[in-house]
Amino acid sequence: MIALIQKFDSSILLYIKDNMHGLIMDKIMVISTYLGNGGIVWIIIIAILLISKKYRRIGLMALAALILSTILGDIVLKNVVKRIRPSSTIPAINLLISNPLSYSFPSGHTTSSFAVAGVLTRYFKSYALEFFSLASLIAFSRLYLYVHYPTDVLGGIVLGLICSGIIIFLFDKVSCINCKAEHNTLEKK
Repeated sequence: MIALIQKFDSSILLYIKDNMHGLIMDKIMVISTYLGNGGIVWIIIIAILLISKKYRRIGLMALAALILSTILGDIVLKNVVKRIRPSSTIPAINLLISNPLSYSFPSGHTTSSFAVAGVLTRYFKSYALEFFSLASLIAFSRLYLYVHYPTDVLGGIVLGLICSGIIIFLFDKVSCINCKAEHNTLEKK
């Protein structure tokens, strides 16, 4: 089964390499992946939300999703699965970025992008296409740049969306508990 997944992953990466690479795409993909480095684009969006009292709760939720996705993806899963990156296993690839030092599964860029995008699209539904397009662009850049396998990216999408779901659930629970406590306080008056 693992050999079949590896063959599937490698065939998609080779297809991208043989059919999509070009000077303009190279530049777009390098810029796209840098937007996801350390979650920088998401941290900027989170900072903007945190500044606004109206959107602070959403900013905190997005930050919590980013932190949870980093813990589960980069700290836990990468070190449990220990999958070597395609740039280390498939020869004759000239990387456009420096070869990442961590393990490959799941894609951290993808996990964090979909974790934050999942929260943001819940509360800014009219921008869902933009948030998920940015997350998808960052995710695809990891394939294009040959630093992740497709299943690393798929795993990152799933984990990121699970993280956003967990955070939304927890914040809704806390909000519900706070509302009940306020209601009980008002009734006693």
